[in-house]
Formats: sequence, structure tokens, C-alpha cells
Amino acid sequence: MMARLLAFSINVKAGLVFTKGLSSVEEPDIWIRTLDEQTSLWIDVGEPSVDRIKKASRQAHEVKVYSFNSKSDVWWEQGRSKFAMLKASIFRFDLQSVKAFTALIERTMDVSITITGNTAFIAADLGECEVVWEPLQVV
Repeated sequence: MMARLLAFSINVKAGLVFTKGLSSVEEPDIWIRTLDEQTSLWIDVGEPSVDRIKKASRQAHEVKVYSFNSKSDVWWEQGRSKFAMLKASIFRFDLQSVKAFTALIERTMDVSITITGNTAFIAADLGECEVVWEPLQVV
């Protein structure tokens, strides 16, 4: 959930919304839909399959993926050549940074996220942390 919040914060603009999430496998985690129901931005968080990214790149004008799992390196290396053929930007969050952000979670909380370059500085009631991400493929 914190990785989704980070992806949302990095891409914030008018019309950006969280989708139904895990309950709807046909939708991304976050998207922007136009008034005529076209998808202008598709954001997946995690390690989606090459086929899913391929499908997304056919449906949306822009596709972004934010990986963060401990298996993210393996996922990237296994799919790297196939991802290169797709119109999708792929980023990897530093897992330890995401875990530090997760440690700040409370049931109700105020959070401030400041983004500079490829770093998000996060301040919450329980403390502060920085989350960095690495661009793996940018289109």
C-alpha cells in the first residue's frame, strides 16, 4: 500500500485515482481516464508480467511500473529484453526505503511527501524517511 501511495504521489495530476486494486485484475493500481473512457495513464505497482504490461501499453497512452519487492531484481533481469520492446517506463523503489516508510504507518495519520528528483522525503507523526527509486527503463 505504501508503494502505491508513493507511485500516486510521484505522478499526481488532475484525474489521477486509485482503482479497485486487487479486486479487479483488469485495471491498474492507479490510472487517469479521460471523459471518453480512454486510459491516458496506467500505473502498476509490483512486478507485473510482460503480458500485462504489453496489454497496458496497447490500452493506455502512457504506462508506468513501480517495482519494490525483494524479488524485483530477478523480475527485471528475466524480463528486461522483453520490456525493452514495450512502450512502458519502469522504476524500482529501494525496498529498504519502502520498509522504512511502512514503519511510519498509523491507523490515522498525517503524512507529508516532498519529491525532488528520484527521492521522496516523507514526514509523519512517527518520524521521517527518504524513499529513492531508480529508473530502469524510461520511454
